[in-house]
Amino acid sequence: MSAALQASLLDLSDEIALGSLRGAVTRRPLSRGAWLDVRRGWLTGADALFDSLLGSVPWHAQEREMYERIVAVPRLLSFYDEGAPLPHPVLAEAREQLSAHYADELGEPFRTAGLCLYRDGRDSVAWHGDRIGRSRTEDTLVAILSVGAPRQLLLRPRPGATRPGATSGSGPESGVLRHNLGHGDLIVMGGSCQRTWEHAVPKTSKPVGPRISIQFRPPGVL
Repeated sequence: MSAALQASLLDLSDEIALGSLRGAVTRRPLSRGAWLDVRRGWLTGADALFDSLLGSVPWHAQEREMYERIVAVPRLLSFYDEGAPLPHPVLAEAREQLSAHYADELGEPFRTAGLCLYRDGRDSVAWHGDRIGRSRTEDTLVAILSVGAPRQLLLRPRPGATRPGATSGSGPESGVLRHNLGHGDLIVMGGSCQRTWEHAVPKTSKPVGPRISIQFRPPGVL
């Protein structure tokens, strides 16, 4: 594995620990019944966790058909289904904290964890929503914890998408939102976000270090 991370000057701790979510999360209402929560620096020791995950997770490459040809997915992946032990104890703790904090809104616990390794600026994910399974028709939550070098996560309204009872232009947001996420930051996409908005991590020609994102989802959401 050739990825090398430049340590953050803002997180020099070797102790891997989570902060509180209560009173520390900033919510941004979006259009069409979607919303976004951000908790900066939720995890301390994020660089140490990055190093641990980089070496212990069974990363693998994937290929998929696109435009009538098979192409490589531009990032490495690993998925932990319901009941599978997570690769570090703090990830199990994070999942429990998220389940407790969002219990009233989600109505069920987070169950799965998907990990993505962005090795450099050439790795990316295209515009999409997590609409496989129940999230295609139901409101849900997807929580993303980022460790490693910051990368831009972009969000935009999905053209033509509407939430039942809402018009396509309803809500306070339009255009592209940008969030620079890394070194223990948390972002949670909720409400209708997976159906009515899209998100992406674009390629960049700027020199950037590697990043790992950990996506926590409830069962039946991919």
